[in-house]
Amino acid sequence: MNLDDFSDLIERPDGGVRRDAEERRERLSVPPGALGRLDELGEWLSAAQQSVPVKAVEQPRVVLFAADHGVAELDVSGRAAGTTHELVRAALDGASPVAVLARRFAVPLRIVDAGIDCDPELLPESVVRHRVRRGSGRIDIEDALTAEETERAVRLGMAIADEEADSGTDLVVLGDLSVGGTTAAATLVAALCGTDASVVTGRGGAGIDDLAWMRKCAAIRDALRRARPVLGDQLELLATVGGADLAAMTGFLLQSAVRRMPVILDGVVGAACALVAQRAAFRAPDWWLAGQVSGEPAQSKALDRMALTPLLDHGVTVGEGTGALLALPLVQAAAALAAELPERTPVTADEDTEEPAEGQGADDVKVLDAT
Repeated sequence: MNLDDFSDLIERPDGGVRRDAEERRERLSVPPGALGRLDELGEWLSAAQQSVPVKAVEQPRVVLFAADHGVAELDVSGRAAGTTHELVRAALDGASPVAVLARRFAVPLRIVDAGIDCDPELLPESVVRHRVRRGSGRIDIEDALTAEETERAVRLGMAIADEEADSGTDLVVLGDLSVGGTTAAATLVAALCGTDASVVTGRGGAGIDDLAWMRKCAAIRDALRRARPVLGDQLELLATVGGADLAAMTGFLLQSAVRRMPVILDGVVGAACALVAQRAAFRAPDWWLAGQVSGEPAQSKALDRMALTPLLDHGVTVGEGTGALLALPLVQAAAALAAELPERTPVTADEDTEEPAEGQGADDVKVLDAT
């Protein structure tokens, strides 16, 4: 497998359709610019769908990739190592923020176990059947995955994207469920952006104290030393300092772009995978939206590199796709406005002719003209 092959498979959203959508926007009853960024979103969706007017987003789906990361053993997370299965169980039971919002918005929620470190019997077979391996290696001292596992994980993500596209999903909210995932994600971003560990180290979705932050920074620094020699190969980079969930999300993002299926990114993990995918296919980011500002410095670095501006900034740091799901109604609103607002009635030549003022007769008008 060579991820660079995706560069020839991915096309940008249709530029001609986008121009048509922009021209239609100029004719709507609401003045151009009055809807702010909603105009841009509607035009982007039109180009992605190759449809003017834009079609409603009617079959969105939340897709979460889950895995444990060995680096969590260093106490760099607000959660105990190996507890991702608890996050998954909470989501399945409807007790997590993303599950509550998905239920409220009537959006189906799909969880894919790429590398959770637990007995398969603890979770439904529909979740665990895709598992690539149980947990990942400690990226500060060893590879996260083998080369074979990395390819399996990327192909898993591709297969999930194909399943969603084939089932009619018209937009995906992409997130992750992991413990230690932000450490691996920050390492990938630092490696690809050429920055130091301290620049990208955040406090994660669960929050950590200063001592844990220093441990996390040191782990990213050590992992960076291992990442830099393999920067020229995206698959090898994912194997060295990524993880099964990050590799699967990278494959998912690339194949979604091939299938012309828009994706809303959530936090730093999704942004890191998107940055890896961009290295393989420079057109791919045109199919993604940044849902929210997560507060992680590595996310800001990655989004800036891809020229993606987040839709929301509400201080939501919980992760798990929550912030991206909050952005979904905004995208749906943009589609509805672009499709359903009426166009202005064209002004005819007769209507444009100035009528005599009230109280003036024809003779009065002639005298005034002569004067």
